Amino acid sequence: MSSLPNMQWLRSFEAASRLGSFTAASAELGLTQAAVSNHVSSLENQLGHQLLERTTRKVDLTASGRAYLPSVRKALLDLAAATNSLFGTRSSGTVTLRAPISEAALIIAPALPALQRRHPGLSIRLLSAIWADTMLETGIDIEIRLGTGNWPGAQSEAIGTETILPVCHPDLGKQLRQPEDLLGQPWINILGFDDHWPNLLETAGLKAPDQRRGITVDTSLAAVELAASGGGIALLLGKVARQLERSGRLAIPFNITLPSTRTHHLLHRDSARPARPAVRTVESWLREIFA
Repeated sequence: MSSLPNMQWLRSFEAASRLGSFTAASAELGLTQAAVSNHVSSLENQLGHQLLERTTRKVDLTASGRAYLPSVRKALLDLAAATNSLFGTRSSGTVTLRAPISEAALIIAPALPALQRRHPGLSIRLLSAIWADTMLETGIDIEIRLGTGNWPGAQSEAIGTETILPVCHPDLGKQLRQPEDLLGQPWINILGFDDHWPNLLETAGLKAPDQRRGITVDTSLAAVELAASGGGIALLLGKVARQLERSGRLAIPFNITLPSTRTHHLLHRDSARPARPAVRTVESWLREIFA
């Protein structure tokens, strides 16, 4: 990597080669003609090869320049494509939203078509975060997290209380007649998620067994897929559970509701600028769907 030329030198070389003129390249790049010429000269000095033939009216590629240009152009195009793919554009109507993976996939994504119909000018970039302690990043307009509301370097706004509900495959749900039947089924545990089973069973008047059988996964989304495949009973956030029940993928066998100590929050960096109108529109919509 230490042998790579300066990026601005490469951009000036590519633009001057493509446009055939330092003047045209300077206009495209927003630089002076002298700056573009100096960039190309610096690049040639580093490489030890002349890349462009200068005349009074235009520049032409040398043999070395013709050999080098395709690789430079491809590298710049690949970098631009990767940047746009990962980070998108920053137009006034583009809003980048990051949320926990289960909420992104199961609550926000299904509701996005309705938002687009209400606000067709909006462009949404939805990113998923697996772990709640992912650091706040620049370039994220809206961050949703599940927790107690205490994140260093951020201001948080609670947007709705949460509960915990049991879910399972609909066929399994039909076999469960009473809360005691929960004890005879595999439990799906989520790594990093509070162990709510003992508290849920206590709410139902039951005692947790000393030994439990089941599977542990690292995301709520994996727990959903496992439960939908008939792999046991999972405990999910109430909003996620009800959304899956409405879709027919999972069933809520018993309305045993356990209050959650964590809830969803909108986060803002302490140093964030005032939100753009498009961001405020999406935040209002999120308050609606998480209320």
